[in-house]
Amino acid sequence: MLDTVAVGVETELARFFAAARLRATDYGEHYVELWDALEQASSGGKRVRPALVVAAFAGFGGRDHALVAPVAVSFELLHTAFLIHDDVIDRDLTRRGVANIAGRFNDRALAHGAAPDQAVVWAAAAAILAGDLALSEAHRALAKLPVDVHTRLRLLDLLDRAVFVSAAGELADVTNSSARHPLTVEEVIATLLNKTAVYSFEAPLQAGAVLAGASAEAIRLLGQYGRLVGVAFQLTDDVLGVFGDPLQTGKSVTADLREGKQTALIAHAGHTASWSLIEPYLGKVDLSEAEADRAREHLRACGAKAAAEGLAYDHSRQAVDTLDPAIIPAELRANLIELADAAVNRSR
Repeated sequence: MLDTVAVGVETELARFFAAARLRATDYGEHYVELWDALEQASSGGKRVRPALVVAAFAGFGGRDHALVAPVAVSFELLHTAFLIHDDVIDRDLTRRGVANIAGRFNDRALAHGAAPDQAVVWAAAAAILAGDLALSEAHRALAKLPVDVHTRLRLLDLLDRAVFVSAAGELADVTNSSARHPLTVEEVIATLLNKTAVYSFEAPLQAGAVLAGASAEAIRLLGQYGRLVGVAFQLTDDVLGVFGDPLQTGKSVTADLREGKQTALIAHAGHTASWSLIEPYLGKVDLSEAEADRAREHLRACGAKAAAEGLAYDHSRQAVDTLDPAIIPAELRANLIELADAAVNRSR
C-alpha cells in the first residue's frame, strides 16, 4: 500500500510553517493565529496526494527524496486550500467535529468583543486568506524547485490545470444543488471528475512521474488511471455521505440530504418510480433523523445505493485496466491496484 507517512513531506511542511509563523510575528497576533490555524488545517489527513507524488516518482526510478518532497508538499497544500475554501462555500465552522479556520476566528472575534455579524466577517476573511496563502505556497514550492526549466514548467502546468479544472467542478457542484430536476449520472460524474479526481489523483501521479523523467505514454496512463480511480473514490464518498457510519467517517449522514446534493444516488433515484417519495426530503434544511431514515429506505429500495456502488466498482476496475504492465513498473502498478481496491472497499 502507498506510504502515506512520508517523513520528508512532514519535515518540509513543518519547516514551511515554522518559517511562516516567524515572519507573521511582524504583523500582529491575529496573523500569527491565522498561521497556527492554517497549520492545524493541514495536519491530520491521510496525505494521499503526497503519497501519490512520491509513489510515482519512486516507481519510475526517482531516488532524490529532497527533490520530491517540495512537489509532494505542493499538492498537499493545494488540497488544504481547497478544503478551507470549500468550508467557506458551505458556510461550515467545523470539520470532523473540530472548529475549522472559520470557526476558530468566529470564536476569536466574539472573544474580542465583536458582534455576531462581525464575527461572521472575521470567520470568512480568515478562511479565505488562509486558503489563498496555502494556494500561493503550492505554486511557490514548484517555482523554486532546482530542476531544468522544461520540467519546472511541466509541473506548474499540472498544478495550473488542477486549480483551473477544480474551480469549474466546485462551481458546478454549487450550481447543481439548485437544479430543479435530478442531474443525469453522466453530469454527476463530470462534476466529480472536475472537482476532485483531477487534483487529488491525476495531477499528483503525473507530477511524480514527470519529476522522475517517465515517458509521455506512462504519464498519460497515470492521468487516465487517476481520473477513473478519483471518480470511484468520490462515488463511494457520496454513498458513505448518506449510508455511512458517522463515527467512522467523521461526517454527518444527513448533511447531503439537507443540502439536496446532486449525487449518483439522486441521479439514479430521479429516474425511478420512487422519485416522488424521495424528492420531498431533499434540500429540506430541517430534515429530521427519522425523515432521513425514510429517505435512505427509499434510496435503497429503488436501487440507487446498489447502482452508485456498482458505478464506483466499474470505475475502479477500469482504472486498474489502464495500468499496462509493459509501461507501468511492477511495484507502482501493485500499489495502484491496491489503491483502486481501497477506493471502493472502505468505511471512511
